[in-house]
Amino acid sequence: MANIPGRGATHNQASSRFNLAARETDGDWLDAVEAIDGPAQKLRTSVSLITPRTIISRNASPDIAFSQSINAYAGCEHGCIYCFARPTHAYHDLSPGLDFETRLFAKPDAAALLRKELARRSYSVSPIAMGTNTDPYQPIEKDWGITRQLLEVMVECRHPVFITTKSDRILHDIDLLADLARDNLVTVMISVTSLDPKVARTLEPRAPHPERRIAAIARLAEAGVPVSANMSPIIPAINDHEIEQVVARLAMAGAQDVNYILVRLPHEVAPLFRAWLETHYPDRAAKVMAMIRDIRGGRDNDPDFGSRMRGQGVWADLTRTRFIKARRKANLGQARISVRTDLFRPPEGAQMRLF
Repeated sequence: MANIPGRGATHNQASSRFNLAARETDGDWLDAVEAIDGPAQKLRTSVSLITPRTIISRNASPDIAFSQSINAYAGCEHGCIYCFARPTHAYHDLSPGLDFETRLFAKPDAAALLRKELARRSYSVSPIAMGTNTDPYQPIEKDWGITRQLLEVMVECRHPVFITTKSDRILHDIDLLADLARDNLVTVMISVTSLDPKVARTLEPRAPHPERRIAAIARLAEAGVPVSANMSPIIPAINDHEIEQVVARLAMAGAQDVNYILVRLPHEVAPLFRAWLETHYPDRAAKVMAMIRDIRGGRDNDPDFGSRMRGQGVWADLTRTRFIKARRKANLGQARISVRTDLFRPPEGAQMRLF
């Protein structure tokens, strides 16, 4: 597989789970397109529209700290090779590989749908998480502004929200976040996988530089926005040697806590990740996969609740021990981060509120 500048996946991994057709060589000119026309042109990002009927997704997973979430976009231009959301692109009959990071979908009606759902008498208030599948502040947010529109509804309704991102673009909405923070209605988590620009560039080719993310943590903290960090994922023999350094640096920036997730390789992510390893780290590819399988009970991935987050075996135990010690040394995790739910008020309809 070849390294494609600015992209995470090395190819378009086909999926057969949702009838994604993998075109076979049939002898027509398309099968020799590079020989005829020369090397393929630089991949461009395209955005299509999705018009769902509802915008809030719900889950009952016992190892996730929220029951409601919103994803403003499908696919993610950050191109993180490890992203466990990649397989969702197969739902659109597209590849979890390069298609996931180049053929994106936006939901322009998201804010209107949110207002409609929050106005229902049956609605029960609980924090809404954003950024749990694809990043709400990926580059196309600059043009579409859907995440900001959603936050404007949250501000109006005093609704609690969790935000996870690896982009300093979140600072464009610091006015709204500070407003929510004054009533303890928001927490932000920024992901920093590595402090090494070379590692970050290959793992997350279109995500902002680690230093920009760290600067965003500092800005949010200064503005009074509760902010924590996530070293996610930790990949053995790739970034695990940075645990202590990353935790200390994030604490210095103002993160109230730092957590981690061990690398997960569900469905099509596993072969994509293997190809990435062979391209960028051929000297240790076999070692990395052997350690991952040790963490995942002899498999590439463990989908079971509970263990999928913790891992098992000596490498998982060692990582956990190191992380606990690093957090303790940085004096993190002393206070539990939570948000209020008692200030919610339904959005105004055609008739304005009397009070």
